[in-house]
Amino acid sequence: MKIIAGNWKMHGTLEENRKRLREIRETAATVENKVIVFPPFLSLKDAAEILGDTQIAYGAQNCHPQQSGAYTGEVSAAMLADCGCSYCLVGHSERRQYFKEDSAFLKAKLVALKELGLIPVYCVGESLSQREDRSFGKVLAAQLSEVLTDIDGLGQDNLIIAYEPVWAIGTGKTATPADADETMGLIREILQKISLPKDIPLLYGGSAKPENAKTLLAQSNIDGLLIGGASLKPADFAAMTKAGI
Repeated sequence: MKIIAGNWKMHGTLEENRKRLREIRETAATVENKVIVFPPFLSLKDAAEILGDTQIAYGAQNCHPQQSGAYTGEVSAAMLADCGCSYCLVGHSERRQYFKEDSAFLKAKLVALKELGLIPVYCVGESLSQREDRSFGKVLAAQLSEVLTDIDGLGQDNLIIAYEPVWAIGTGKTATPADADETMGLIREILQKISLPKDIPLLYGGSAKPENAKTLLAQSNIDGLLIGGASLKPADFAAMTKAGI
């Protein structure tokens, strides 16, 4: 089984996203895959209504670690649970870069989600300069250890990790399948070193598209894909749900 997840980011009107949800409902291959969509907050209610009786899961792109309070503009993990979400992205590179979210804040989010039974999709990855100077191993080790250690019970049933080479997001560049597989193998080694199961599902999230999905999913360390731009096109997303079958 492969996990095929679509991160819609800040795209789509309510009606546009309802149309996407309906088309994905009709075309995504769910028999042998776990399919997850991450629409904007305002479309979560529509996701609940349109996908509620299907095998397609939905989640949020972000949350605040506190269950309630004076946090203007924020949405809590408790609110997501109430909306029927099963998953939530944590630590996406855009959250780290644009909103300066640090490891302590990300860890608090992950703990809040876990306590409410939501599954975090924890994102890690390196910049182009870190890839080129070969420091990406230390970067990944820090991102994993600082957030995932000292949390009881993390495993393959309640955590997903997404590797997103930052230099390959929205640029059209893609790590070769062999490079991606090698780096994700390194992530498995790091997980073992910090006393976590190495079989936690790993998604690749760097400009995946229909043309490269099958080759990426054939790699031994890649359990699925976290898809950005291509997930906004239901036909492309559906094709990628079929690529791992």
